[in-house]
Amino acid sequence: MDSIPAARLVSCESNATPGRWRVSRLVFEVPINYADERSESIRLFARSVLRDERPIVRPHDQTEFDQVPYLVFLQGGPGFGCPDPQSISSLTNYVLNRGYQLLLLDYRGTGLSTPVNARHLRSLGSPQDQANYLKFFRADNIVRDCEAVRKCLTENYAEGRKMWSLLGQSYGGFVSLTYLSKYPHGLREVFLTGGLAPIKRTAEEVYRATYKKAIERNEAYYRKFPMDVARIRKILNYIQKREGGISLPAGGLLTVQRFLTLGMAFGFHGGFDTVNSTIFRMSSDLDQFGFFTRATLRAVEEDTPFDSNPIYAILHESVYCTKKGEASNWAAARVGAELPLFGWTKDEDNLLPVTPPFFSGEMIFPFHFETHPELKEMREAANILASFDGWDELYNEEQLRVNVVPVYAASYVDDIYVDFEFARETAKIVRKIKVYETNVLYHNALKAKTEEVLDHLFALRDDSLD
Repeated sequence: MDSIPAARLVSCESNATPGRWRVSRLVFEVPINYADERSESIRLFARSVLRDERPIVRPHDQTEFDQVPYLVFLQGGPGFGCPDPQSISSLTNYVLNRGYQLLLLDYRGTGLSTPVNARHLRSLGSPQDQANYLKFFRADNIVRDCEAVRKCLTENYAEGRKMWSLLGQSYGGFVSLTYLSKYPHGLREVFLTGGLAPIKRTAEEVYRATYKKAIERNEAYYRKFPMDVARIRKILNYIQKREGGISLPAGGLLTVQRFLTLGMAFGFHGGFDTVNSTIFRMSSDLDQFGFFTRATLRAVEEDTPFDSNPIYAILHESVYCTKKGEASNWAAARVGAELPLFGWTKDEDNLLPVTPPFFSGEMIFPFHFETHPELKEMREAANILASFDGWDELYNEEQLRVNVVPVYAASYVDDIYVDFEFARETAKIVRKIKVYETNVLYHNALKAKTEEVLDHLFALRDDSLD
């Protein structure tokens, strides 16, 4: 395990809502490459949230009052910054009520943590130079950042208070398993929601499993909204007649292929209704005007926000490349091309005429780098990364088998993003884990049904079997 220097705290500003929260905005500096002391620095942005306590009599010993243990929320993705505490107020209040202070850390390259963007990448040089830069934005360096920040924030803590807890949602669970593999000494406990990564599986195996689940969800969608079969056909026919696609307000293109990626929402609570609302709106436009209005195209554009979160597209498949010798080679596209129901992923004219068109799930395709303007500028670097097979190891299976950090996981049977059987396979490897399995919650349950999920996880922690 490599030694990580403490991050440098650049700035801290706090504000409080009396009787509620004290929120601090923190900015740190860390090296982009921890293996090279001379490498450039990048910035990490975080918010810490504490209950705004106003005791009548201040405690004589301030240690317990000031050194509240941290729980770090690790966001899903990859490629998305953390939400602000107000937008996840149910989670924020739950964590604070349990006696923690909450840390919301934007992963490197996301949110306000030196966010990856096309203009900055261009300044780095050739597509190969850009790809070399982007290689530093995976989970292995994310956990190094976390350790560097932990050392900084807990420098003056009493020795028994320096460890912190993790709450990893989805990809945040993947990051947590990497953390357990590399720096378990920094962790008190780990909570996972939909984040038991398929650590023994290749990208191709992952997508073969998730396409099967996507088929199930498409079938369920059409059972709920059978009237959308005709609406979707009408929409697809209209798009196909516009050669080259339909221009979107922010400069992208709406094509048949991009439209059929709206199924990414099928794994969420309320996801069916979200997609149905979009389809109804588009169909209504065609009925009334014979074209899509700007407002409708703007809504469609926001359903796949890869231009503002480009890491999601660029490095998504690399999260399944867990060791040297593995390259993704656009695994989702290769597997989809073999499946008749998803033939459109290879050729948008290849839509089965006798069945409802099937939407893809959480897959990234080369055509995303043609239909999203920010991604289009990163296309060559993305292709280089797709063929790269020199990735560092993300998980240490030997370390996970002797793990001593308590882990509490929620695993969802009908998860279209993290295959349930692969999650079970991983759970069998991790020592000191307790798993809550359910078929009545979907992947975004932490956000949709916060208290229900966290109650189950803390029950795993607090209840004894014997």
